[in-house]
Amino acid sequence: MNKLVVMGVAGCGKSSLGIALAHALRAPYIEGDAYHSNESITKMRAGIPLTDTDRQGWLERLSDALSLAQPGGVLACSALKRSYRDRLRAASPGLRFVFLDISRELSLQRVAARSAQHLFPVSLVDSQFAALETPADEEGVVTVGAAAPPGQQLAQVLAWLKGGA
Repeated sequence: MNKLVVMGVAGCGKSSLGIALAHALRAPYIEGDAYHSNESITKMRAGIPLTDTDRQGWLERLSDALSLAQPGGVLACSALKRSYRDRLRAASPGLRFVFLDISRELSLQRVAARSAQHLFPVSLVDSQFAALETPADEEGVVTVGAAAPPGQQLAQVLAWLKGGA
């Protein structure tokens, strides 16, 4: 089984699709948010966007987690910039990405509806869109509409993984 990253901005449904894919593929699920440092969590909860420097250790920990996931795994993380994705690819050759494409409006709506315990406030949504470098032109990437029903998203990704999409 190959390794897979479900990526996109806040509110796109990374965790939900990632869990569904891990279950369908009988693969370990890796929640990217669990790998943030305490300092980064504090910054995000305070509404302060993370910098590339803040994300360096996080990306290293995610790379290690992917490397250890055998024979495969599904990681849910933002992977907003190509340099972040390339770092993950370097740790796991053949890594593929599912880009959950979402509108700003739907992202804002979904993030606002989350519980107060979530580490990501609605005030940071715009910073995610500003940082996003769409992976549409990269090899090994499928784009899935975040507004599509979960079952349709799952079917689309599974068909793509089998070479049918």
